[in-house]
This record gives sequence, C-alpha cells and structure tokens, in this order.
Amino acid sequence: MARHTRQLWIWLAMDRHTRKIVSCFMGRRDAVSAFGLWEGLPTPYLDAVCHTDRLGAYKSVVFGALHRIGGTQHIERFNATLRVRVAHLVRRTLSFSRKQANLEMLIWLFIHRYNASLP
Repeated sequence: MARHTRQLWIWLAMDRHTRKIVSCFMGRRDAVSAFGLWEGLPTPYLDAVCHTDRLGAYKSVVFGALHRIGGTQHIERFNATLRVRVAHLVRRTLSFSRKQANLEMLIWLFIHRYNASLP
C-alpha cells in the first residue's frame, strides 16, 4: 500500500506584544510560501522586526535589520497548542481532512477563536 504523504506547512505571523496571529499561509516550506505569508500581513507589520528560525526562505522577504534569528518561543508555544487542540494535525490515522480546503478552514477557525480569546 502506497502511503500518501502530502506535506502542508502552516506559516504564521504573530504580534509579539498582543500574541495575536496576524497572518497565516498554508503551503510548502519554500520561498513562495514565505512570500505568501508576507503578502497576508496587514500594512502596519510590513516594517516590523521579524523574528524567525534559520530557514533560508525568510531571507527572500525579510531584509537586513528587520530580520532577527531566534526569539520564536511564543509562536512555537502557539504551534504546540494548535497541534494539541486540532486533532487533524497530530496523526492522519486519528483524524484527517480529505480536502485541503477543509483543513485550512479548520485552522482559520481555530486562529480566529484563539485571537478572540486574548485580552
């Protein structure tokens, strides 16, 4: 039996002060997806300092002094919460979406609910 492995990465941008998710993009782990996340950012965040991991794809959208490596603890904590609360992200045998659009809708609903729960 051939195992179906369609990897989908969830790209997130979080406001460090409010902890709200301000942009989300789902796609591959490449420069095209990094640009997709960048395009989804609200205008006030386009000139903000961005803290990222060492993935090279970020260098195609975040330049110079605005790019900082590290300081990603809050977004990593959110990623852990997302995996725990959305069963579709844990294991395919437990729960999965046949259509990517359904998974994207589920993640967006979770993000909106999460943002609404913040003070």
